[in-house]
Amino acid sequence: MAGGEEAAGGKGFKLLGILDVQRTPCARDAILHGAGGSVAAGMLYFLATSRVRRSFDVGLAGFILTTLGSWFYCRINNAKLRVQQRVIQEGIRNKVIYEGTVLDPSNKPKADARSGSS
Repeated sequence: MAGGEEAAGGKGFKLLGILDVQRTPCARDAILHGAGGSVAAGMLYFLATSRVRRSFDVGLAGFILTTLGSWFYCRINNAKLRVQQRVIQEGIRNKVIYEGTVLDPSNKPKADARSGSS
C-alpha cells in the first residue's frame, strides 16, 4: 500500500532507488541522451562486426559514456548560468541602491567632462 501511495502522490521516478529523475537537474536529459547513445553505439558495432554479445557491451559502454558526458555538460552550463544570474542580480541591486547618489556610475561621465574641458 505504501508503494501505491508514493506513485499516486507524484513523488517522482527514482532510478536505481537513489536518483530522483524528475527533481534532479539534467538527469532526465542525460538518461535520454544515454539511451540514444547506447542504441547508436551498439547498432553500429553490430553492423560492423555481427557480434551480438560484444555489441551489447559496446552499447552499455555507450550508455555510460553518453550519460556521463551529457550530465557533466549540462551541469557545467547550469553552473555558468547561475553565476551569470548572480552577477546580474547583484548589478540590479547595486543600481537600485546607488541610483541618484554620488556613487552612481551613471554620474561619472559628468565629472570626466569637467576635467576634459580644462
